[in-house]
Amino acid sequence: MSLVIDASATLPWYFQDEVSAESELIFDRVASAGAVVPAHWKLEVANGFQTALRRRRISSEYRDESLADLDSLPIDIDPETNERAWSDTLQMAVRLALTPYDAAYLELALRRRLPLATLDKDLRKAAAGAGVEIV
Repeated sequence: MSLVIDASATLPWYFQDEVSAESELIFDRVASAGAVVPAHWKLEVANGFQTALRRRRISSEYRDESLADLDSLPIDIDPETNERAWSDTLQMAVRLALTPYDAAYLELALRRRLPLATLDKDLRKAAAGAGVEIV
């Protein structure tokens, strides 16, 4: 696995008005070398698509095709996320003033010694402060 990726770095791949050179580089890296994500990543991504559907940015068919595309990528779900949720992750969230969702990405990057791909400003700041490479 080449990196940890969060939903904020994943969703722009599927919305033309959010695509950037940075998001395309992240996609290419994930497609070629894989990524790992915490257990809640699929729910966050699904929520992003559902929000776009409610706002009529996309159709349900596009959502389903996009999720199938994501499912074909070499993205592994971390099996330890839930075991650490009420301990390491929650402590990190409190210490760094992050949501537990965001702290789970940082905890995973630290534990696996992998770079983190995120567009979230608070998470980027916390990761940089923890010595995690930001993609």
